[in-house]
Amino acid sequence: MSAATQPSLPIVLVPGLLCTARLYVEQLPALWRFGPVIVADHTRDSSVSAIAHRILTQVQGPFALVGLSMGGYVAFEVWRQASERVAKLALLDTTARPDAPEQSEARQRQIDIAKSGRFDTIADLLFPKFVAAARHGDEALRTTVRTMARDVGADAFVRQQTAIMHRPDSRPNLPAIRCPALVLVGEDDTLTPPDRAQEIAANVQDPHLVKVPRCGHLSTIEQPEAVTRALVEFLDA
Repeated sequence: MSAATQPSLPIVLVPGLLCTARLYVEQLPALWRFGPVIVADHTRDSSVSAIAHRILTQVQGPFALVGLSMGGYVAFEVWRQASERVAKLALLDTTARPDAPEQSEARQRQIDIAKSGRFDTIADLLFPKFVAAARHGDEALRTTVRTMARDVGADAFVRQQTAIMHRPDSRPNLPAIRCPALVLVGEDDTLTPPDRAQEIAANVQDPHLVKVPRCGHLSTIEQPEAVTRALVEFLDA
């Protein structure tokens, strides 16, 4: 069934850490044909539970839910709070696992940097982890990451990192996810590598696993055409 003939389904897009609606800008022209598109605000709360609750109060009825990285952590929580409303679930470059101790320690160091007045260094600190090694010299990508970071700001960054550090383990919930689930990952993603996507896909009921070549963590802006194609095929099914 094509987007033109199937019932309209709102699509909620949840950005990742330090990211804004710019993360999905290349996908918007294709996605709006399926229904209203909402980019969730994940900057105002310091727990995934509160972020998910805010999202659920801002959209009515069933919807398709798309989350990248931190957006995936939030998507799992949205599903826990209102699984009956999530018609389709797209998990991009994310993991169902909780933060490991060394990850939380690194996040706390970044929080300390932000609180010390050096937040403007965070984007460049994270950029090599956000994109594939082959894109480390891509100044256009770096500028996009810097712009998103500036728009998020230090205070929201601290709230986001706090939420991520204290997120629950979503692995026990995976077998209960029965809606269609797109699990997409960049083959060169080092933050949430392909084995994390495979873990999710192996445990949900209706998985659609996509690995994107020559792509790191921020797949929607690194390989936008491949990600858009995967989302359209998934939503059109």
